Amino acid sequence: MDKDIQDLLIEAIKNALRDLSLDKTPLDVLLDLPQDPRFGDLSTNIALRLSSLTQRPSPEIAADIVNSIKKYSESSSLKDYLKEIRVEGGGFINFYLSLSFFYRQARAIITKGKTFFSQNLGRKKRVLVEFVSANPTGPLSIAHARQAAVGDALGKILDFSGFKVKREYYLNDEGNQINILGKSVELRLKELSGEAVDFPADYYQGEYIRDIAIKIKNQKSKIKNFSEYGVKEILKNIKKDLSDFGVRFDYWYSQKDLRKSGKIKKALDFLQERGFLYEQDGAVWFKSSELGDDKDRVVVKSDGTFTYLTPDIAYHQDKFQRGFTWLINLWGPDHHGYINRLKAAVKALGKDPQLLSIIIVQLASLFREGKPIQMSTRKGQYITLREVLDEVGLDAARFFLLMRRTSSHLDFDLEVAKKETPENPVYYIQYAHARICSILNNRPARINLKALDLTLLKEGEEIELLKKFSRFSYILNICLKTQDPYMLTVYLQELAQSFHKFYDRHRVLGQEPHLVKARLTLIEATRIIIACGLELLGVSRPKKM
Repeated sequence: MDKDIQDLLIEAIKNALRDLSLDKTPLDVLLDLPQDPRFGDLSTNIALRLSSLTQRPSPEIAADIVNSIKKYSESSSLKDYLKEIRVEGGGFINFYLSLSFFYRQARAIITKGKTFFSQNLGRKKRVLVEFVSANPTGPLSIAHARQAAVGDALGKILDFSGFKVKREYYLNDEGNQINILGKSVELRLKELSGEAVDFPADYYQGEYIRDIAIKIKNQKSKIKNFSEYGVKEILKNIKKDLSDFGVRFDYWYSQKDLRKSGKIKKALDFLQERGFLYEQDGAVWFKSSELGDDKDRVVVKSDGTFTYLTPDIAYHQDKFQRGFTWLINLWGPDHHGYINRLKAAVKALGKDPQLLSIIIVQLASLFREGKPIQMSTRKGQYITLREVLDEVGLDAARFFLLMRRTSSHLDFDLEVAKKETPENPVYYIQYAHARICSILNNRPARINLKALDLTLLKEGEEIELLKKFSRFSYILNICLKTQDPYMLTVYLQELAQSFHKFYDRHRVLGQEPHLVKARLTLIEATRIIIACGLELLGVSRPKKM
């Protein structure tokens, strides 16, 4: 939705509240998009929210506000774009915008391109998005792939909205799981040499371990540390898979380097100085229960080793010390119980816990023709990101992994993702983009988009498209507020559907010249939005299909 009209309406509502002496209670004035277009182009529930505070019926409050806005709009630029205001649905104030507003918006989109929708909401605020961060003990699974798609798309939306974003992968490259990795490789190496080995069930079983062992066996120089070599090989494949998935990180942050730097001890000393640590039963405890956690947590065990929480405290202190003012972590569902203790740690470090956003990304299940796929045929454990990429490609993989809210389990049907039919949503959207590019390429050379008469766009399908444009900025703001790119996939499908419906019923070329200009403007604005939306999701924008 055009930010100017939203600002004008919010200003008008606030003026009305002042005139009616209803501004004494600190309520934010919010505008929403009605789900049903029959109830206007924008809506506010301010009257319903004021009703419980003033003990007055919400329709009565809404009527007073509407009368005041109408008086105000007569002397403001709102009068050019506001067609009607109605009180509906028990106290909602619904705004109906004039067609002149939507015509003006289409012109602006053509003139400014995607920058028309970019808003400097972030004001260069420094944000660190940490995501994937899978242990370097095996290939990335489909669950990691979903985190990668969500984290990268969210970073792109934040960038587009004026934030200064960096992406980070936290490497848990030391500890018990790394030791087991080395032992797993060592046992496979012995197998290759003909030894009979008893392979423990808790060791890493995948075929990739045998591949690493074969590489070591073929090395001319002797490998002394199987754990380090295994991490190096696995990390090389992780980076390749992520790069092919269109995901690139600014930083790869090593826990081993964090420990060697002495920052963990410094973080514990800082907490000790602030009185948040105490000793009990030979261990050092963090007073996290005083800071919102359900109980205190051990940070140094009785044998002197750290718990998992301890390096995380130092790591997040380091994030703030690097100058980031908003930290976003994407975690799997198995980490849900870890949120409160880390929020408590942030508070103990002297920072507002609200500066740390933790997004739980639920798991994804793969299906083939509606039937769940249980195991990978190559790896013997799970479907990997590489397998999905090889089968359906980058565009379908990314889009399908973003098609549900991050808080919801996702079902991914590989066969649907490979179809070149409207049943495949990413194909359907990309085909709209390619179709528009083809029309624009075939327009007469003498046609340009100046001296437009957009009032010629009167058909229902044309108006529907014009009104869809106004929702793009609003959808991006929803993605920011929820920290979830999911709604953008829904919007792009709706926009593509509106375009295909328009094109199936109306010709663009071969019409009266002024109508051709107007319709070319309409579809070019559509193309700009589709291209921008797909770019933010990390999906390509084909010109031919």
